[in-house]
Amino acid sequence: MLMNMAVRYTSTRNAHVNVSIAEAIVQGMPQDGGLFVPVKMPKLASDALFEPNLSYAELAWMVLSPWFDWPEQELRPLIEGTYSSTGETPMFDVQEIVPLAAAGSLDCDVRLPSASGAPSLFLLELFHGKTCAFKDLALSLLGGLLRTSLEKRGIDEPMLILTATSGDTGSAALSGLGGQPGIRIAVIYPASGTSEIQRLQMTSVPTDGRFVIGLRGNFDDAQRAVKAIFQTASNPGSPFYGLRLSSANSINIGRLLPQIVYYAAAWRDLFFSGVLEKGQAFDVVVPSGNFGDILAARYAKAMGIPIRKLVCASNSNRILHDFFSTGLYDRRRKFSKTLSPSMDILVSSNLERLLYLALDDNPELVAAMMSEFEHEGFFQLPEHSRTKIADFSAGWANDIQTLASIQHMWEAHGVLVDPHTAVACSVAHESIKIARTSLRRRAGKELEASPPVVIAATASPFKFPAACLKALQGPLLSLRENTNDLDLAFELSRVTGIPVPAPIAALTTAKIQHHTIAEESDLAALLADFAHQPSKTAQGKQLDSTRPL
Repeated sequence: MLMNMAVRYTSTRNAHVNVSIAEAIVQGMPQDGGLFVPVKMPKLASDALFEPNLSYAELAWMVLSPWFDWPEQELRPLIEGTYSSTGETPMFDVQEIVPLAAAGSLDCDVRLPSASGAPSLFLLELFHGKTCAFKDLALSLLGGLLRTSLEKRGIDEPMLILTATSGDTGSAALSGLGGQPGIRIAVIYPASGTSEIQRLQMTSVPTDGRFVIGLRGNFDDAQRAVKAIFQTASNPGSPFYGLRLSSANSINIGRLLPQIVYYAAAWRDLFFSGVLEKGQAFDVVVPSGNFGDILAARYAKAMGIPIRKLVCASNSNRILHDFFSTGLYDRRRKFSKTLSPSMDILVSSNLERLLYLALDDNPELVAAMMSEFEHEGFFQLPEHSRTKIADFSAGWANDIQTLASIQHMWEAHGVLVDPHTAVACSVAHESIKIARTSLRRRAGKELEASPPVVIAATASPFKFPAACLKALQGPLLSLRENTNDLDLAFELSRVTGIPVPAPIAALTTAKIQHHTIAEESDLAALLADFAHQPSKTAQGKQLDSTRPL
């Protein structure tokens, strides 16, 4: 196995920062407002790609170990405990952890591969964890990584985890980190910006060391408030001064790294099934809001996993699409609520890590560009820097196209997808269609087969049953529009013949434990009160408060 030198981590905004992985995980983000990135990208050992019969846990160990300076006896048991499919209560409901499902090809309307050389289509199912979304794959491991990091740093005082969520991160973080000794976790979600099932998954968790707040605002407001707390916590006047803070968002490098693994798993599945040969690459299409999931694919490529193109799929909040199309990143636009709420984001934090790569690892340039963005609301990436990330492209789909994509994937390919994955499917079909039409015109003849396309299927369709039913049944759904999401989930099961996932079915008996709704101006005080509560009893009193704010 290829041995790497111990990876150190710096800040996207300050070259003088140089910390271990444990310190990076504990801090969550540097105090300068940047993000932790590796000083040098580690490389993947070739046997991680070609060794047959690896379990997902074994693959995860081979992919992640180069990023850590921890001995095998510390890191490997954490990984194996997270991704084991055996035991009384496994964290994932399928042995493969992330199955790769064939879904025809991108230019056919039947459930068979096309003979025209069109790309074969595959869905990487990332939703088989406790909360039925891709965030489970990283957050189920982050708890162990954080505990070990605290031990290695000799820290035994309590830690507060602050997490802004657009829907899925919150429930996965509460599941993966909540209730652990020495860790308190606070989740802030847009009160009217999640699905009913996403909201119930968060607000029904126990109140022991957990605080869930619905924000009167959107995800960007929540994320801004959390970042402000991190940046000012070192000031003696801050109510968070002296507290240990960290994050479960993908701004935390410990949240981001485990997401690399499933792209390695996808390539291996294609290779061992005969779809790819040694050295051949695939394309990925990822529905993206905060940009962490597709950035993990870019890190996977940098490690040596054969990925050709990375296609960033956006909904009507198309800021990422516009950035990759023009180099202009501009948040000065109308915010739209869509059928894909986890992507309703205008400020994608992880894009800063990609900027760091595009700007040749120059933190001064990144800091200047991010300062311009924070003060002016936009920045323009120079053309010569855009060439450094030319393997990215982008597309977007509105709600009408999203519904059409759900319907098409079901009727043409026999696959039921959630609205976020449907956005990616729509973008994949359209981008491949445009690219192949253009190339065919230039070539004047039939094209050779394109690389297979892997779409990140990021959530169970049963988390968004109203959208799925509307796509499949259209006007027939009108009589049931006032029905709650759980009832609609069982109706979706009846219509499709697919069982409701157990974690969602279990919500039928869940009781809401967290009722707090707050303005952004009240968040810091509420979170500080929670952080300083001395006892579980006091926590419960605060967490269950229903007083108007």
